[in-house]
Amino acid sequence: MKKIKIIYNPKAGRQMVQKNIPRLVEVLVKQYHEEVDSVATQGPGHAEELAYQSCQEGWDLIVAVGGDGTVNEVVNGMMSCEKQCPLAIYPAGTVNDFGSHLQISKKPEDFARMIVAGHRLNVDVGKAGERYFINVIAGGLLPNVAHNVSTEAKTVFGKLAYYMEGIKEFPKQLFETLDIQFQIGEEIYEKEVLFFFMTNSPNVGGFKHVAHNARLNDGKFDLLIVERGQVLDVTKLFFNAITGRPKEQPILKYIQVEKIRIHSKEPLHIDIDGEEGELLPMTFKVNKEALTILVPEGVHY
Repeated sequence: MKKIKIIYNPKAGRQMVQKNIPRLVEVLVKQYHEEVDSVATQGPGHAEELAYQSCQEGWDLIVAVGGDGTVNEVVNGMMSCEKQCPLAIYPAGTVNDFGSHLQISKKPEDFARMIVAGHRLNVDVGKAGERYFINVIAGGLLPNVAHNVSTEAKTVFGKLAYYMEGIKEFPKQLFETLDIQFQIGEEIYEKEVLFFFMTNSPNVGGFKHVAHNARLNDGKFDLLIVERGQVLDVTKLFFNAITGRPKEQPILKYIQVEKIRIHSKEPLHIDIDGEEGELLPMTFKVNKEALTILVPEGVHY
């Protein structure tokens, strides 16, 4: 019997959480005889506290229910604890890049079967300054789009809200470049960029197959830099991502890194797993296979 702690964001995918979490608990307890405790987060930072406490208490598995921000908080709580346990991700937010790439089912019965089957994968975890991240950091246009989408719009339109906001914001920022310095080892690159992101999985901001070479446990993050002169390339990039044609990716500045320091001449907050983080400069590094997660059987990662 496993002791399972479910940490869920009641505001993420509101109707789905309200309906599916009680059903998930019921299936795990009645059908598989697991010991389950579910607790709702009460505000920013609470999921991190709950995850840390759950690790300290010796729970066998933590289930994070919510969007990428909720998952990020849970990962930070778990990584800060000396005691370790596996993580399962139940995608319930507007954008769930990590859960989407893992092809995790939102059906309570299927998710419960995945938990009981117990197939594990050790994945890389990034560190941005003092914060951990599991999927992506970004700066420039993409974070602005995400932060400008209202909660009401996300609730009604879902991922479409991000696409609509992107269409509005993109023309405004065609000429608003950022002076960014990227230091990789002894090499320094100075670029005027529209945006950049560094990711662990191929999915970014609800778009699939953007970082087509990304792997969850290769000890590297995939850095993509979009400069001002690459407007047509970036348009094609996201068109292909939306339509699911990863083989037609444009050639942009694409680098795989283990450690990098990024500096901006202008004040720039970095985006960490969809949430606003601290100001640059900041050092980013990979902790290879630092976290164990439960995954569906037979999925390619």
